Amino acid sequence: MRLPRVSPAGYRRITLVALVALTAIVVTGGAVRLTSSGLGCSTWPACEPGSLTPEFSLHPMVEFSNRVVSAIVGLAVLATVLGAWLRRPRRRDLTLPALGLVLGFLAQAVLGGLTVLFHLSPVLVMAHFLVSMLLLWDAFVLWQRAGRPAGPRAPSVRAEVLLLGRIVAGAAGLVLTLGTVVTGTGPNSGASVVTRLPFDVRSVAQLHSDVVLFLTGVTLALAVVLRMVQAPPRARKRCLLLLALIVAQGTVGYTQFFLGQPRPLVGLHILGATLFWLATLALVSSLYRDPTAEPTAEPPPESMAAATRPLATAR
Repeated sequence: MRLPRVSPAGYRRITLVALVALTAIVVTGGAVRLTSSGLGCSTWPACEPGSLTPEFSLHPMVEFSNRVVSAIVGLAVLATVLGAWLRRPRRRDLTLPALGLVLGFLAQAVLGGLTVLFHLSPVLVMAHFLVSMLLLWDAFVLWQRAGRPAGPRAPSVRAEVLLLGRIVAGAAGLVLTLGTVVTGTGPNSGASVVTRLPFDVRSVAQLHSDVVLFLTGVTLALAVVLRMVQAPPRARKRCLLLLALIVAQGTVGYTQFFLGQPRPLVGLHILGATLFWLATLALVSSLYRDPTAEPTAEPPPESMAAATRPLATAR
């Protein structure tokens, strides 16, 4: 039996579905934590001993719904691997990131099980979120590559500007990491019985805030530099978008801290963190040129006919 083939456009749609699904699971995972539903199912992979499905009450339903979304993510991730194998022409630079998504998803499944078994240990919850951010990075790269020709990408800006962009990305990653420390120390770690991290919440929140201020400064500096060197418009627009998201996230973060971290604002902060990370990845990507398609070895028949038509007329 002849296997189906996936077109480049079709494969890019598959990668987009995977990226959206991986974004959605971050939000639903946050809902589990904010509703204190992390132990809504007492075991894993079943919800309760001898029962795959939950009882009809809030916490078990929220936790089980998140597991259903996780299953959808698993199917989407598997589709990226199968699609990369069936895509024509097949490309190694797409296959490897797709395999990375599968490995990351399996790691998330293991972390999810350990998180339940160890009663929402803050360290495991932090790892769960940060692996999600790495998976988003992988999925974004895969989606971007699927939409352009194969080949290495040359920077579209000078080395100094590219370095500044990488500093922005590194600071963004540090902000996300410290944000999980604040969460693991604060009152919204996942359940009323969970043991928080042994830090002073004000101290870690201040450290998180300081790094956010540093990120704001370097992002603003990058926006100015990109305008001065007349960088591609796409890069300038994405830098301004990231700057706007940083300001919005900072506003939500300060508001939730001074209001005692109300759960709706914390949920909004989780969504904002996900969008902020995607905007960071998009900015760094825009600092590189897309590779150009390699010329074919011989022109297509239509081009040959057009090229020989003047000779036929001359005869």
